[in-house]
Formats: sequence, structure tokens, C-alpha cells
Amino acid sequence: MTDQMHSPSTWTPKPDRPPPVALTGALGWMRENLFSSWLNAFLTVASIYLLYSVIPPLVDWAFLSAVWEGASRDDCLEASGACWPIIAVRWKQLIYGFYPEVEYWRPILAFGLLIIALYFGLYDKAPGRKYGLWYVCIFPFVAYILLYGGVGGLEYVESARWGGLLLTLALGVTGIAFSIPFGIVLALGRRSELPVISMLCTIFIEFIRGVPLITLLFFGNVMLPLFLPEGMNIDNYLRVAVVVCFFASAYMAEVIRGGLQAIPTGQYEAAAALGLGYWRMMAFIILPQALRVSIPGIVNTSIGLYKDTTLVSLVALFDLFGMGRAINADAKWAALEIEIYTFIAMIFFISCFAMSRYSLWLEQRLARGEQR
Repeated sequence: MTDQMHSPSTWTPKPDRPPPVALTGALGWMRENLFSSWLNAFLTVASIYLLYSVIPPLVDWAFLSAVWEGASRDDCLEASGACWPIIAVRWKQLIYGFYPEVEYWRPILAFGLLIIALYFGLYDKAPGRKYGLWYVCIFPFVAYILLYGGVGGLEYVESARWGGLLLTLALGVTGIAFSIPFGIVLALGRRSELPVISMLCTIFIEFIRGVPLITLLFFGNVMLPLFLPEGMNIDNYLRVAVVVCFFASAYMAEVIRGGLQAIPTGQYEAAAALGLGYWRMMAFIILPQALRVSIPGIVNTSIGLYKDTTLVSLVALFDLFGMGRAINADAKWAALEIEIYTFIAMIFFISCFAMSRYSLWLEQRLARGEQR
């Protein structure tokens, strides 16, 4: 009878017990990430206190006690919160600058075409992407003609009348779009075995990286016209755009060169064993891997360039930041810097956050491709 009780055929395993509640779920996550040590616990409590001290007054200032309607700053004198009518009244200048109002459809169309270009350029599974990439290549020239005009019945609008978000996006997109191919050329040139090409690319990169952007902007805007023949003049926006492209290309070249150095030597040897020439090896084997490795650095450089466009306000161009300063100089809306710069900061935050999230999404997507 005893043998029968202990027989394997009659033994049934006990069900697994659930893990302790303190180690799973929200409580487990908090214990592991927020209270894993006395230092983390102290920092967590201090952060909660800081948020409690900052968020309620900020919400009260921005929403609860804010003024939302008015024609001037005088309508906000009795309020203790933000004076948002300045944004409602001057939003057109913050977006389009001094662009003629009857021609607003042109920058709006350019914004729409930009969204389509970003869709084909950033999403590798877009339908018809093979032809969409051709559209991406010609988009900068189409946008240039559309914004400047002067052809096809379009009224000519000089760049001095551009401003606000329009000018910021124009400089940022132009700099990012042209810095990547130029950066690839400079990175390959610096690694070239031809001494002359390598030296020229190295001198260019080190010179640009060793000089502040504001100095280059002043040179392009003030000094460059002195070296041009008499009667010859280059548009102010073009001068600044060229400087921005050169500046971004030098930094992008170093990021891409780092990606090239990260590629194992075996990849070069395998490509050579297959009989691939230099350009085919770079185009099909080396550069795709190098660019994938360089994605974080490329995005960081792009975000930095996009934010650095605010420096053009020092060379007589009214970008988003410069337009905010000009609006605040109006006595009708004086002393409202906080509202204006808060609005501008939110625009930059949304743009830069979107770029960083795309970078993370692309890295995860490529990592899943490697695992397969």
C-alpha cells in the first residue's frame, strides 16, 4: 500500500506559485528603477517634490490664470497668468515672417511638399518609394522656386521678407539635406589614399570645425561681398544657407568617418574578393553599414544644426527666434518675452523630439533586421 501511494503514476505536481507582488507589475518596476538603493530613493523623492513645486504654478500661469483674448498687452495687466493674445495676433509673423499675405499659399504648399518628401525619404516601405526618392532629390529646387518666385507668373519675394518658422525650416532642411551627401564625400576624401585629396578634405573639415558658426555667418554676410566683383551681389539667404551647409557638412563628415572606421576590415576584404571596385564596394557594402552605425550621430548633428539656425538672427535674418525678438520690441506687446519664447521653445521641442523618436525607431527597425 505504501508503494502504491508513492508510485509515480499517482503523483501529481503542485501548481506554480505566482511571484511575489513586490517583484512584478508596477510595484516591482518602481522597486527596481526608483527605489533600488538609498540614493535612487532620495533622488526619486526629491524629483517628486520638485515636480510638485513646479508643475501646479506652471499650470496655473499657463492655463488657469491666463488671458486668451485681447488686442494688446493692456488687456492682460490685471491677470496673473500668461498673456496668450500675443500669439493669436502675431502668429502669422511667427510662421511666415514678412512674406506677402496674398502669397501665403506658396509657403503652405512648400510645407505640404516637404511632408511628402519626408515620407518618401524616411519611410523605407512607402509605396512607390523608388520614384519618391527622385522627388526627394528635386524637392529643394522646387521649394526654392516656389518660395522665391519670379518665374511662371509667380511674384518675386526677396529673402529679406522671409522669416519665422518658414526661414527656420528653410535653413534647417537645406542644411540637413545637403550636409549628408557632402559629408559622405568629405569623409571618403579624408580617408582617401591620394594625399592631395586627403589633405584638402582634412583642412576644410578642421578649419570649419575650429571656427564658431557665428564667425562664419558674419564672414559670409559681411566679408564675402567685399571680395566679389563690383555690381555682383548674392542674396543674403543664399550666403547664409551656403555657410550653414558647409558648417554642417564638416561635422557630418566626422560622424560618417567614425561609422566607416567601425566597419571591420573583413568587409573590405570580402568586397574585394568578390571583384567589386572602390565605388561599388562603397555604395553597396561599406556605406550602408557605416550609415547605419552613424544614425545616432547623424541625428544629433541634425538636431544641433536645426537649433543653431537661431544664430542667423544676428546677421539681419528674422528666423523664428529673431521674429520673436522683433515682436517683443513692439511697445504694444512689450515685456512679454516669456510667452513668446515659450511658444518658440515648444515648436523646437516638438520638432527635435520627433527627430529623436524617428532615430530610435530606425535603430530598432535595423536591429530587428540584423537579428533575422
